[in-house]
Amino acid sequence: MNDIMNAAFFVALLSAALRLSVPILFAALGGMFSERSGVVNIGLEGIMLTGAFAGVVGSYFTGSQWLGALVAMLSGVALAALFALITVKVQINQIVSGIAINLLAVGLTSFFFRALFGITTTPITVNAFAPVSIPGLSSLPFVGEVLFSQTALVYIAFLLVPVSWFILYKTSWGLSIRTVGEHPTAADTVGIPVNRVRTLCVLASAALAGLGGAFLSLGQFNMFVDNMISGRGFIAVAAVIFGRWNPKGILIASLIFGVADALQI
Repeated sequence: MNDIMNAAFFVALLSAALRLSVPILFAALGGMFSERSGVVNIGLEGIMLTGAFAGVVGSYFTGSQWLGALVAMLSGVALAALFALITVKVQINQIVSGIAINLLAVGLTSFFFRALFGITTTPITVNAFAPVSIPGLSSLPFVGEVLFSQTALVYIAFLLVPVSWFILYKTSWGLSIRTVGEHPTAADTVGIPVNRVRTLCVLASAALAGLGGAFLSLGQFNMFVDNMISGRGFIAVAAVIFGRWNPKGILIASLIFGVADALQI
């Protein structure tokens, strides 16, 4: 007990908790926009897995982790376009469609990974995101190592919380999203294109979920392995509900899950 009840332990725990909460936070913020518009995106798990795979492939062939992250976002959007088509346009059950997207992602990523890199015993490693220390702040005792010595994607994830809050509650676009989700008939009556808003929200949620998956493969593990998301997409859906569809609540929920995940390490 004396070995863990010290400052070094808590610094390592909180630093790891922040990192482990980031993929959940990315996906949960995306899922919030989708659910606020009236579409429950259970497919976040599969979209994150696709993003993790595409991020590694993009970084491997371009040599840039940033381009890898961009490819991850685009791959998530491509998969979500199929999900939006069958849920928003054709109006097939959202839960069933989301599960189908998850199963499709598992098969596609495993197949294409072996098609590109073969069956190897050594994981393919690529250029990944390195920690970025903020001058001055990173040298602060305790909080410096925890908050200001993280990768760029960590800073972006936490910056997206106030940005998402502003978009959702302080812009006309956010009002349209909330109206479409709560009163689609009324929204249609006043001229808000319900299907278009929902489709864009699903695509936006996929872009963030894909980036969350890329964080795991390019900012955490520096490799891709089958099913590496390990349920984080479903945890993101839970974080949206636990956070009451509010960016602030989602941040708290993601941090709680991050601490719980860090404790086992």
